[in-house]
Amino acid sequence: MKIDFFKHNIGTKEKRDVCKVLGSIFLTTGDAVREFEKRFSKYIDRKYTIGLMSCTSALHLSMLAYGIGPGDEVITTPMTFVATATSIMHAGAKPVFVDVEPETGNLNADLIVKAVTNRTKAILPVHLYGNMCDMRKIKDIADKHKLIVIEDAAHAIEAQRDGYKAGELADAVCFSFYATKSITCGEGGAVSLNNKEKSDLIRKLSLHGITKGAADRYVGRYRHWEVKMLGWKCNMSNIQASLLLNQLANIEKYRAKREEIARKYAEAFSDVQGISFPKVPKNSKSGRHLFTIWVDPRKRDKALRHLQTKGIGAAVNYRAIHTLDYFKKTMGYHTGDLPVAERIGDSTISLPLYPKLSAKETDYIIKSVRQMK
Repeated sequence: MKIDFFKHNIGTKEKRDVCKVLGSIFLTTGDAVREFEKRFSKYIDRKYTIGLMSCTSALHLSMLAYGIGPGDEVITTPMTFVATATSIMHAGAKPVFVDVEPETGNLNADLIVKAVTNRTKAILPVHLYGNMCDMRKIKDIADKHKLIVIEDAAHAIEAQRDGYKAGELADAVCFSFYATKSITCGEGGAVSLNNKEKSDLIRKLSLHGITKGAADRYVGRYRHWEVKMLGWKCNMSNIQASLLLNQLANIEKYRAKREEIARKYAEAFSDVQGISFPKVPKNSKSGRHLFTIWVDPRKRDKALRHLQTKGIGAAVNYRAIHTLDYFKKTMGYHTGDLPVAERIGDSTISLPLYPKLSAKETDYIIKSVRQMK
């Protein structure tokens, strides 16, 4: 049997929508993007959303909009995709890694205060695997120390914890629409927030720092534009937005199917010696972006090869960032500095988890995992 690690949900409706845009004159940021931003803001209960080219762009521009730059420190997690850290560095600031919770892999809020210095400007929590961090505790720390909170919710569009949605307790929240995310346009992202001034600033930063986007310049009477700041090129196009609109309408249906499969995995592996997996925190609704298992680090790569020989797509999400060469060389981290993240990074295997996964395929994956030695 051949089982892909991931299959997207782009279907007939999405293809019709994108063909409609391709048949129009305006392919870049325009009506489709504005409609997506409006619907997405409503879904996550934020006032403003800016569609962008990636979650990396969203994180980077959010840093800049909130004045985070050279000399500043941002507390974050090493158990995430590398872009979480590099977005901080692209803003000129320094990521400061704090170890993670052993049961979830999420940023350990109890360790944050010890990492706060007079240079700390922000906290950047990541909702790993779709499970939200303890945002109430993180928000209390941020308020006490007058810190900005920017959430990386690339895995957690649908997530909730303690009655709060992703981004509800943050200054800004960033999302990904990468190829393997719950809704996708291949590459894409967004930032959502309630602050209009910061929202307007992020939009300008995403368009070279100019005062008017193409839709404003070329629709109707021509209006001159000006450059007010140094910006980047990160804006979402109508093509991308057209792929996202129908997926957004079905996002909860997709999540429910992933939840069903994840629960089946959890039940099947709960009694298997040598296999554990991240726990969903209490009072939480998980985004169920990934289902990872944790095995003996000494056997992890052998287990990966076993799954691949069975035709099962598997991945590692993630190796701890501070153990990667660039960060060891530039930031001086050493093995043992963040032991929980290191253990998780060395033991992780991510299994297929997507709505198109059939019951037969799920059963085959479970059987194959249980056969690992």
